[in-house]
Amino acid sequence: MLRDVSFSVRAAEVLGLIGPNGAGKTTLFECVAGLLPREAGSLSCQGQILRGSHVKQALFYMPDGIVPWPVQTVGWALGFFKKLYGNADVKISDLVDALKLEGLLKSRIGTLSKGERKRTMLALGLLTPQPLLLLDEPFDGLDLRQTRDAMSVLRDQGSRGRTLMLSIHQLVDAGRVCDRLVLVSGGKVAGEGTIPELRSRANLNEGGLEEIFLALT
Repeated sequence: MLRDVSFSVRAAEVLGLIGPNGAGKTTLFECVAGLLPREAGSLSCQGQILRGSHVKQALFYMPDGIVPWPVQTVGWALGFFKKLYGNADVKISDLVDALKLEGLLKSRIGTLSKGERKRTMLALGLLTPQPLLLLDEPFDGLDLRQTRDAMSVLRDQGSRGRTLMLSIHQLVDAGRVCDRLVLVSGGKVAGEGTIPELRSRANLNEGGLEEIFLALT
């Protein structure tokens, strides 16, 4: 259950939603995306309350663990998303190269390993044009090199002006890729800001994100 959750997302930043499994990160994403009902609260963009179709125009949410079109190939899915959403700023070939998908284009989605599927879903999300992209656990199942490649792709998107919000349970990954962080624990926001800002709030002179999280939660 989420309680009194409030935070801001700035344009063209990579914002990390971090916390342990069960903290409420996925529930929060599903409430923001409109997949779960909210008992209270609202979403606003540039001072305007977002409702209904305006939410879909403002953001795209890519859940974790989904296997869409299991009998279709990776190449088919990429082409379908490109035609469906028509994001002119992103080329399929660039994503295929950056995420090492060339050898998977003829593979059926249902046969992919966890890491292969994760890279495919990441590419699909990046083909969408909404200014805010929500990615649930974008690095789960990736090895060190694949995680580094994925982070590079996401940082590039941020540098082009797109806003990304990532749900991450691995604190090391969050510290490497995110501009700011929202700490979630027990369904509540325990802190929001850059690592130096969060360290100051935790009254710590030094220490990494793990120490900060433990101090604030």
